[in-house]
Amino acid sequence: MSEFTEPETDVELNAQEIKKRSVTGVIALVSRTFIIQIVSFLATLALTIFLDPNTYGIFYLVSSVVNFLGYFSDIGLAAALIQKKERIEPKDLSTTFTVQQILVVSLLAFLFLLSPVIRSQYGIDQSGMYLMYAMGISLFLSSLKTIPSIMLEREIQFNKLIIPQILETLVFNFVAVIAAWKGMGINAFTVAVLARGVVGLVAMYIVYPWKPAIGINKVSLKSLLKFGLPFQINSFLAVLKDDGMTIVLTRIIGTQGLGYIGWASRWANLPLRILMDNLTKVSFPAFSRLQHDKDRLRRAVEINLKYLSLAAFPIFIGMGFMAFPMINIIPRYTKWIPALIPLYLYLYNAVWASISTSLTNLLNAVGKIKITFRLMIMWTSLTWLIMPVMAVKFQYLGVAYATAIIATSSIVTIIMARKYVEFDIFKSLKTPVIASVLMSLFLLLVKSQTNSLTAVISFSLVAAMIYIGTVVFIEGTALITTVTSFIKRKNA
Repeated sequence: MSEFTEPETDVELNAQEIKKRSVTGVIALVSRTFIIQIVSFLATLALTIFLDPNTYGIFYLVSSVVNFLGYFSDIGLAAALIQKKERIEPKDLSTTFTVQQILVVSLLAFLFLLSPVIRSQYGIDQSGMYLMYAMGISLFLSSLKTIPSIMLEREIQFNKLIIPQILETLVFNFVAVIAAWKGMGINAFTVAVLARGVVGLVAMYIVYPWKPAIGINKVSLKSLLKFGLPFQINSFLAVLKDDGMTIVLTRIIGTQGLGYIGWASRWANLPLRILMDNLTKVSFPAFSRLQHDKDRLRRAVEINLKYLSLAAFPIFIGMGFMAFPMINIIPRYTKWIPALIPLYLYLYNAVWASISTSLTNLLNAVGKIKITFRLMIMWTSLTWLIMPVMAVKFQYLGVAYATAIIATSSIVTIIMARKYVEFDIFKSLKTPVIASVLMSLFLLLVKSQTNSLTAVISFSLVAAMIYIGTVVFIEGTALITTVTSFIKRKNA
């Protein structure tokens, strides 16, 4: 193992180097995602076969509680370090690390004190409480990885950052599935969470050796908080909107209803985890470095939206059409039929999210934190005004209805983002929308014939060919040129 070292010179990257590293980063992250999502897909399928909706709902609830409290383990210093235009100094790293550890330890103490209340209010048994403690420990282990992760992201070295992430995913899913298969129930998640935390921490320090430094520099802290606090306030609104609402909804729809919602959300968001998370992870530092060049930034935004949509839209459509036949084909899976309507509505939400998240990421990268703050206030307000009312009236289906209604408001994000970067949204979405419509028409025609696994696979392949053929027909040589350019940059 290499010796612990301070990060090397925080070099200023020119536009060409940013482009090269961004392309390499996307390829590395997509490669990682290909491995991770195959594993996650199979693991989710296995877990939802072995576990009932109630158990899945408890996991979803406990995850939301810890995620909500975990927000307070950071005050935006990590994002401030990535976005910072000037060179990062050792005092910046020690300040960020020290402040975060103080917050995390305080959070864990609060979580322990709060646990009796959580247990009594939500009827969680001792196994559920062990899971919550395990997630708290995992949060602490994750905080120790912050500085190495920040430096790899800032340097756009995602080919190294993916190694711990792949190992974490492999370990978590392998342990969870084996434990669930052995009949451990909710305890399967507990041992998997702990195993993931330990493996991820060790792997990160092997990939990027860094000797933790303790100390708080007031000047550094003040400078980082100028960006960090507004950024973290936005994050808090996102946490309040999602995890905070989940905690409230459980009191209305119960853990079984939450299990249905969790199942639908998990599958609908899978394409976003495959594609959007990777692109936004790369695009945030890339956009930040290009913020001085509006023309290059505009082109980067258009490319980001176009290729994210080209990749994500057919997956959303395919999942929507094939969900019902697959539920009837997979053994022990008909228990999830009540979650189909929520799945369709969450897929609609995912389409909007693929666009709006990229654009809020853009606004953050160019320093327009106040704009994203207003957007988050809008979404949070709509969530807290609409979702509880719909949940009371329609139970778990009401949650899905509200999600679709709120998703439509994302059109405001497009309007706000175009005020600062004049990208062409229609140019970006034209090809994926046309190809998606033709693909949908075909799947609609053959819907009644998808009654076997062979039929599902066959029609899916034909639908994919229709989609790809349409894209190639519309884009022509431009698509080939872009792909070739990506490959050349990767090998450069």
